[in-house]
Amino acid sequence: MKLPFRGRIARPKLKTPEDRMTLTDHLAELRMRIIRIVLSVGLGFILVLTFYEPVLGFLKHPYTAYCKSHAATCQPNLVFLSPLSGFTTRISIASYAGIFLAIPVILWQLWKFIVPGLHPNEKKYAIPFILSAVFLFLLGAFIAYISLEPALSFLISWAGKGTTATFTVNDYVGFVGLMTAAFGIGLEFPLLLVFLMLVGVISYRTLLKNWRYAIVGIVVIAAVITPSGDPFSLFALATPMLILYFVAALVGMRIQKQRERRDAEEQAIGV
Repeated sequence: MKLPFRGRIARPKLKTPEDRMTLTDHLAELRMRIIRIVLSVGLGFILVLTFYEPVLGFLKHPYTAYCKSHAATCQPNLVFLSPLSGFTTRISIASYAGIFLAIPVILWQLWKFIVPGLHPNEKKYAIPFILSAVFLFLLGAFIAYISLEPALSFLISWAGKGTTATFTVNDYVGFVGLMTAAFGIGLEFPLLLVFLMLVGVISYRTLLKNWRYAIVGIVVIAAVITPSGDPFSLFALATPMLILYFVAALVGMRIQKQRERRDAEEQAIGV
């Protein structure tokens, strides 16, 4: 007598927003998403570890470019102060870059986990959401990269005359990582506003009505999360955040109009 094959238990499908998952289902779903994120970060880690030298040269370029024009106050070679610093630096760069390369997978897994209760018509925003999130993070990373040289110039100038800048590899890579993360996450803020409008927490009218407070708040946030603290980096981060704030309001307006039109059609069919 053959026993029926028992494979992996399929996860429950949520057909409507009213469906609910049990606590066990939620934990199983979360475990699966975390495993996929860890695997994607691990693949990025191995890839960057393989091509470490080109990656390090790319990260050093803003600093070396500054040192070429300020040879009297800058030492272009990064140094390390302990036998283990070279190893730990390589691991740090591979870890940061691995997370950076895994951003699309991370965002996709987060989206799939936190929005199963959305209306079926609203789930069509999944692909635009992920693509927008990846684009905005890459845009923030790009702005951070081109802001590194003026930021370094501002910071080094505060040391005064008669001083020479010599950075350790760990300190410099950590600074670049913080700048990239701050700018990348900062430009995700408008996307968070779109998500909150999508689930009905806020409306585009609220954003447009409080635009003056938003300007002040965005400038303060940019000043707080910018690691360098220089005015150039603050302006470079706050400007796109302000522009994207109003873009988010326009996107929310379109979502709200589509939702009102759909509700009116459903009411008309019901009548």
